[in-house]
Amino acid sequence: MATGRTHRPATRSRGIPEATVARLPLYLRALTALSERSVPTVSSEELAAAAGVNSAKLRKDFSYLGSYGTRGVGYDVEYLVYQISRELGLTQDWPVVIVGIGNLGAALANYGGFASRGFRVAALIDADPAMAGKPVAGIPVQHTDDLEKIIKDNGVSIGVIATPAGAAQQVCDRLVAAGVTSILNFAPTVLSVPDGVDVRKVDLSIELQILAFHEQRKAGEETAAGDGALPATAPRGMAADASADQGPDGDVPAVMPA
Repeated sequence: MATGRTHRPATRSRGIPEATVARLPLYLRALTALSERSVPTVSSEELAAAAGVNSAKLRKDFSYLGSYGTRGVGYDVEYLVYQISRELGLTQDWPVVIVGIGNLGAALANYGGFASRGFRVAALIDADPAMAGKPVAGIPVQHTDDLEKIIKDNGVSIGVIATPAGAAQQVCDRLVAAGVTSILNFAPTVLSVPDGVDVRKVDLSIELQILAFHEQRKAGEETAAGDGALPATAPRGMAADASADQGPDGDVPAVMPA
């Protein structure tokens, strides 16, 4: 089986917009659920609703893949699963290392969805000597002293950082120096990386803060409505706030890149 070292996804060279790439996993998740129910075909409207986008955007996204469906029939579910999986590079094995095996790192290690989606947790790494050798999700934790050797031996090109913020940049630098070219960062800090290295940042506290903002706004609207005030200005304010964060095609990304 091929590894992450031998092939890179061709999405950029094929000119697929980043916003479309970000939606492909949503389509794949919806399609996989349909496949598991043995649904043979799906209309653009049904698939768009399942993925949480509008059907016109879905059809445009699929046009970048060269898939247009059949009028009156829809899209072949199994073929689309294969087509999107291939485009995302999921038809091969991607070895991944997780650095930082605290509560979050251990939870990630125990996540059962990696293997079914084309990712293999090749190693778990932690700086605490007391963790060395302890099994987490059936995988023995290894010390950070061996990080470079682990990456080389396993042909790793994707690293996950789940360390405290203060250690994240140093870990990132070592991953990059060892040959890792894609990083998923769970540490609450912004990482500095050289050109050619992709970083995706997942900050749960920021996502909760955004939800808190919307809860506060909704509470304010309810209070204004109860006082008999006109609520027309609040939605306009929300629209203005949302547009500031939108991407080039009007999307607010679910996870902002670092």
